[in-house]
Amino acid sequence: MRPATVDEFVGQEHLLGPGRLLSGIISSGQLRSLILWGPPGSGKTTLARILAESAGAACVHFSAVTSGVKDLKKIIQEAEQLRRLGKSTVLFVDEIHHFNKAQQDNFLPHVESGALTLIGATTENPSFEVISPLLSRCQVLVLKTLSSTDVGKVIDRAMTDMERGLGALGLAMSSEGRDSLIQQPQGDCRVALNALEAAATLALTHKQKE
Repeated sequence: MRPATVDEFVGQEHLLGPGRLLSGIISSGQLRSLILWGPPGSGKTTLARILAESAGAACVHFSAVTSGVKDLKKIIQEAEQLRRLGKSTVLFVDEIHHFNKAQQDNFLPHVESGALTLIGATTENPSFEVISPLLSRCQVLVLKTLSSTDVGKVIDRAMTDMERGLGALGLAMSSEGRDSLIQQPQGDCRVALNALEAAATLALTHKQKE
């Protein structure tokens, strides 16, 4: 159920509403390096993908947990090849605060040269977790926790979507169940969707046994 376009994205109206910063970036297709600071499940990864798509750029996911300098060198080589073909590369660094100072230094020359546009995602304050030279070359955007109304929109879409969601399964949900589902995740739509998927699996299993 990950949104593929900005029209499908739920929440963060302070960044994506009419006349706001990200809506302007998306409409112009002129992407800049960004740090997305916000709580889990607020849409950081999805926004990075949408921004890269709007700029016609290749989006490469780089994880602090699974990626290293060797992986970065390969990405740079491919980015340089794409740049010669007139296409840019967005490097999405998930949980950028897990990289130490030396590791973050590796991104700096490639951001400066324009080989990469960096979009870093973090749940921690970047002022303390991202090195100053890198931070000075990025614009920090603060994402807010999704409201219960936002989570409700995500759940309702998942229930009715015939292709990517549960719409074709003929399931129904009580208003009490919906209220519980959108309140308990505390703004994390991934938690809500995982709970919905588990509930749907249990419902279908019960239905098959009848």
